[in-house]
Amino acid sequence: MELVAGCYEQVLFGFAVRPEPAAGGDHEQKWTPVADFTHHAHTASLSAVAVNSRFVVTGSKDETIHIYDMKKKVDHGALVHHNGTITCLKFYGNRHLISGAEDGVICVWDAKKWECLKSIKAHKGHVTFLSIHPSGKLALSVGTDKTLRTWNLVEGRSAFIKNIKQNAHIVEWSPRGEKYVVVMLNKIDIYQLDTASVSGTITNEKRISSVTFLSESVLAVAGDEEVVRFFDCDSLMCLCEFKAHDNRIKDMFSFEIPEHHVIVTASSDGFVKMWKLKQNKKVPPSLLCEVKTNARLTCLGVWLDRVTDTKESLPPAAEPSVSKEESKIKKEAGNVVQEEERQSKANTKKCGLTDDSNKPTKGNSLVSTKKRKMVEMLEKKKKKKKI
Repeated sequence: MELVAGCYEQVLFGFAVRPEPAAGGDHEQKWTPVADFTHHAHTASLSAVAVNSRFVVTGSKDETIHIYDMKKKVDHGALVHHNGTITCLKFYGNRHLISGAEDGVICVWDAKKWECLKSIKAHKGHVTFLSIHPSGKLALSVGTDKTLRTWNLVEGRSAFIKNIKQNAHIVEWSPRGEKYVVVMLNKIDIYQLDTASVSGTITNEKRISSVTFLSESVLAVAGDEEVVRFFDCDSLMCLCEFKAHDNRIKDMFSFEIPEHHVIVTASSDGFVKMWKLKQNKKVPPSLLCEVKTNARLTCLGVWLDRVTDTKESLPPAAEPSVSKEESKIKKEAGNVVQEEERQSKANTKKCGLTDDSNKPTKGNSLVSTKKRKMVEMLEKKKKKKKI
């Protein structure tokens, strides 16, 4: 497995992690992280990272998405569709990537050909976060227009819009997709899918920077402090808390492998740490390993070298509509929910499918790093001549 972490200093770090056999009477297995690569493809700080079984993709304030081939350990090029900081990147299986940015646009990418399949003007402000339902049929997004939007990924259109009181900066589905959470500053609203209404609110001490579900009912929460807390989404009680870092925690990631349920944390203190979760979530996890990057970390991912992935792709458009999930969301009483089909059809366009094949399309361009840097150098020289 490989820990990947992006930072303000424009670098993506990769650390290969290998478990060591437990020594003598030591029951706890120790893991060793070894520096594997540093990838300096961006010209501004990294803001998002996503991983599938082959690639790591990074988003940046330089408005580009870079692709790194983890099998070959080489730069695979860049996607240059967005006109704003890339705020969120999510893979669904090995075939699709969804990106959101400060230009208010959500893009669906073919992760084999690296073409933009669909570009949707999703929010009037920035897209701040998005999350894909485990079925691959629905997605949720939040933005700076104080809306929570539900997307029908089968038909590639907006399903519903819910007005919320504040700008939310995180939205996340639970593992089974029976609930989802919406984060606003230090508060977490928990929504049940069957009623699409808030079942409870969790309040953290400081602004929340990252959440990750450890199970269908247990949520790990980190923010502008050194502590990670585990909350029960049903009772809304804090199950446990532990000091993970010496500075604010920027991102978290959790995953399961045989005999281990692991949570990874990245902090502004430059450390990436791996923790082994206990079966009883009231007991704080134990530290498996840590690595210091000497950088101000911003985003985090874990690449697991798996041969197969059961979630290959988003459902094809030929499949029936998402009536079950949509109808559940529609049940919310007294909610201001609007259909936005006409607007989404007007704003939604197929990218890279123009009639004139000679015209370059911004949406499906896979640009090599060398070529992009060469273009930037030529532009700088032109500006100097003009001066």
